[in-house]
Amino acid sequence: MSKQKNILIPELRFPEFKDDGEWVEKQLSEVCDITNGKANAQDHIEEGQYPLFDRSEVIKASNEYIFNCEAVIIPGEGMRFIPKYYEGKFNLHQRAYALKDFACDGQFVFYSMLHRSRLLSQKAVQSTVLSLRLPILQNFPIEIPEKSKEQQKIASCLSSLDELIAAHNNKLQALKTHKKGLMQNLFPQEGEKVPKYRFPEFKEDGEWVFEPLSNVYSFLVTNSFSRAKLNYKNGYVKNIHYGDIHTKFSVQFDITKEEVPYVNPNISLEKIKNENYCKVGDIVFADASEDLDDVGKSIEIVNLNKEKLLAGLHTLLARQIEFKLSIGFGSYLFKSEIIRKQIKREAQGAKVLGISGTRLSNITIYYPTNKKEQKKIASCLSSLDEIITAQAEKTAQLQWHKKGLMQGLFPKIV
Repeated sequence: MSKQKNILIPELRFPEFKDDGEWVEKQLSEVCDITNGKANAQDHIEEGQYPLFDRSEVIKASNEYIFNCEAVIIPGEGMRFIPKYYEGKFNLHQRAYALKDFACDGQFVFYSMLHRSRLLSQKAVQSTVLSLRLPILQNFPIEIPEKSKEQQKIASCLSSLDELIAAHNNKLQALKTHKKGLMQNLFPQEGEKVPKYRFPEFKEDGEWVFEPLSNVYSFLVTNSFSRAKLNYKNGYVKNIHYGDIHTKFSVQFDITKEEVPYVNPNISLEKIKNENYCKVGDIVFADASEDLDDVGKSIEIVNLNKEKLLAGLHTLLARQIEFKLSIGFGSYLFKSEIIRKQIKREAQGAKVLGISGTRLSNITIYYPTNKKEQKKIASCLSSLDEIITAQAEKTAQLQWHKKGLMQGLFPKIV
């Protein structure tokens, strides 16, 4: 059976180009010159005015091996190939490629390569490591409309959207930076007994209480159900897996707002005592991580909606002995700088880091005695978290919009 010929007409086309017929397919080497970087470029790093693009997209200064062109292909981690549009001069490291002297719109070529980056990734060859060799790039197919004005309009449309995405992402990063600074000021720092910033009504309330975690929390039994024993369709009891603490659960865990798996109905739960089911106010820690920054990462249960919930594999379940901390305060207490430093010091392991309830009990926690102050701190930070979440969703929606737009603006290749 003969291979079906691709019809090189995109689904979305600007009105003035609708009658211009099919695009043409060319090899990348037909539309630009491709040059690879220098193996010893980093040997020439010094204070300079040009950035260096390498496999990790690390930007450094250099004034050697300067390229003057419009786009870069960077083999990334996991063999993702990242086209990068950059007008001006730059240094290029080994295993990255400079695209220059375009016979068509250079920015259009950048977006075309971005659109087909998965195919480019698939063409990597295995040697000592997966690599993207120059002949692969030179022979790589690229579809182009005949008229330069259509090329330019597609590039202009997508670059305008990129600018909007960048602006939203900058706002998101600014909010995260603001939260980090606020956390540093709302909780005491090393050697301090009170925070730098205190709400006016609590300024005369004196020093915060400092005491061992073991005075405030006790640890309960958790289960070790693997993912194979969980599902997202049906069951009677939900289960927190440590991986979800690392990747998706909010610091204030509201069961009505989170996607939480059930324990498979055929799994017996008869031996689990009632006291070991999660309660509002409990802190659930992930006890293992490959990353020191995430070891002992935690969430606080703030709403269970009368549902039954267990803390599962690689988790530690901590419950207040007396009600010293208001609901919501613990969410941020265990994210504060001094406590995170203590948790990291207590972590053990090499490739995989772990922490136990015994070692967590060694850390010192702190809190204001007035629960109204605790609630106000939690309310302030949770309100900011809601703004950050909303901004992250806006940014993600724009990125999805761009992905869909690119699928429409370029011909489908079967």
